[in-house]
Amino acid sequence: MIKVAILGASGYTGLELIRLLANHPHFKIEVITSRGLSGKTLGEVYGIPSPLGDLVFTEPNPEDIAKEVSAVFLCLPSGASSSLAEIFLKRGVKVVDLSADFRFKDEGLYKEAYGIDPPPRDLLLKAVYGLTEIYREEITKADLVGNPGCYPTSILLPLIPLFKEGLIEGDLVIADSKSGTSGAGRKADTYYSFCEVNEDFKPYKIASHRHTPEMEEKLAEFAKKQVRVVFTPHLLPLNRGITSTIYVRFRASLEKVHSYLSEFYRDSLFVEVLPLGRIPRLAEVRGTNLCKIALFEDKKRGMGIIVSALDNLVKGASGQAIQNLNLMFSLPEDAGLRLSPVLV
Repeated sequence: MIKVAILGASGYTGLELIRLLANHPHFKIEVITSRGLSGKTLGEVYGIPSPLGDLVFTEPNPEDIAKEVSAVFLCLPSGASSSLAEIFLKRGVKVVDLSADFRFKDEGLYKEAYGIDPPPRDLLLKAVYGLTEIYREEITKADLVGNPGCYPTSILLPLIPLFKEGLIEGDLVIADSKSGTSGAGRKADTYYSFCEVNEDFKPYKIASHRHTPEMEEKLAEFAKKQVRVVFTPHLLPLNRGITSTIYVRFRASLEKVHSYLSEFYRDSLFVEVLPLGRIPRLAEVRGTNLCKIALFEDKKRGMGIIVSALDNLVKGASGQAIQNLNLMFSLPEDAGLRLSPVLV
C-alpha cells in the first residue's frame, strides 16, 4: 500500500479525501493533520468507526511527515502550501495541492487574484495543472500537481477542446454557475449559515471572482489568443454540486460540435457528453467523480449553450485529486473512484 498524508484534513475537501480513500485499493491514509484538532481522533470528532476512526490529527510537521509517506494532499488555504510543498518535494514525496498556489504559470495573475506573493518560480514551472483529462500525459510524469478550482473544472472541461479545435468564434465566454455551499469551504460565516442560505438563492463576487483569471489563463493556452470570461457564481441552498451554463458562439453546426466533443471524451472515464436534447442534473453526479456535459443551440440568436454538472467536492476537488495521484503512481485512473451517484 502507498502511504499518504492529508494536511488540513478537517476541512470539507480533507474530509472528502478521507471518505474516498477509505476504500482505495492502493492508497492508505497514514497521517492526517489539523492545528485545531491536534491530538483528537477521527472517531472522537466525527464519529467515524475504527479502524479509520483511530487516526489521530497531528500538527503539520512536514519533516516528520515526509519520513512516513510517499504522497501528500495539501488541503490548505492559498498561500500556505508552497513552502510545505517545497519541503516534501526535496524529500521525494509527491504533492497534490488543492489550494490555488500552483494553478497559475503567470506569477502576476496569482498575485493580482489572491493578493499574496506567488510561490517560487521554479515550483510554478514544475507544477502541472491538474485538469486530468486535458493534462493527463503531463500528470503521469509529475511530482507536483495543482488541482483546479471547482468552478474552472466545470467550465474548462467543455471549453478547452472546443477552443483548441477552433470550434468557438471570438474571444468572449459568458459563464453562469451555481454551486452548493460547501464550495465556499468550512468556515464560521453568517453569510453561509443555514438560515441565510436555506430558501434563498443569490449571486456573489460578481465580476470579481478569483477563479476568473485561472480560467482565462488556461483557455488562452489552448485558444492561442486572449480569451475573456464573464463569470458569475451563484450560491444554491444545497450542500454540494455545481451546474454551469456557458454561452459562446459555435463556428460549426451543433451536430458537428457535439460529435467532436463526444469523440474527444470517448475514452474518458469521468467525462460524459450527453446525447443531444438531454439536460444533466446534479442528482446524477452527486457523490461521484463524473462531469456531465450537454450542448444546445439558440439558432434564432446564433448562440451555443453548454451545460455541465459535477460534484464540487469530488470531481471539483478531492476526487480529481485522487484521480491525479493515481496517474502520478501509474495506477488505474479510476482506482477508488468508481462511485454511484447519491440520487436521493
